[in-house]
Amino acid sequence: MGEEEIESDRIIRLACWAVRLALAASFLSAVADRLGVWGPPGASGVAWGSVPKYEEYVAQLNWFLPAGLVPVAGWAATSAEVLIAFGLVIGWRLPWVALAAGLLLTTFAVTMAVALGLKPPLDYSVPSAAAAAYLLAAVARSTARRLPVGNA
Repeated sequence: MGEEEIESDRIIRLACWAVRLALAASFLSAVADRLGVWGPPGASGVAWGSVPKYEEYVAQLNWFLPAGLVPVAGWAATSAEVLIAFGLVIGWRLPWVALAAGLLLTTFAVTMAVALGLKPPLDYSVPSAAAAAYLLAAVARSTARRLPVGNA
C-alpha cells in the first residue's frame, strides 16, 4: 500500500468517525431535549423541554395518527434514536446501523415536510444528516474488509 493510499485510508477513517459521532450526538441531544435535560419548555435553545411538549410535536407531524398512537410513535422514535446512537458509537454492524439512521432521518424529513412544509427539515439539516448516514453506510460496507471503519 502506497503512502497516498495510507493517507486516504486515514482520512476516510477519520471522516467516518466524525460522521458517526455527529449523528450519535444529534440523536442523543434530541432525546435529552425531550426529556428536559437541556432545560424546561421555552428556555433558550430548547425545542421541547418535556415529554408532553414533544408529544404535541409528534401529534403535529403525525396528524393522521389516532391520538392514542401518538405516544407510541414518539417513544418508538426515541427508542430508535437511542439504539442507533449507541450502535454508531460502538460501531456495531455499522453498515446496517448507519442505514437505519438514514432511513429514520429520511422518515423524519418526509414527515416534517408533509406536516410543516419544505423549510423546517431543511433548516434543521435533516436531509443532510440522512445523506451523511447513507454515505457512512456505503463507505462502511465497501471498506469493511480493508479498513477498521466500524471500530477504528
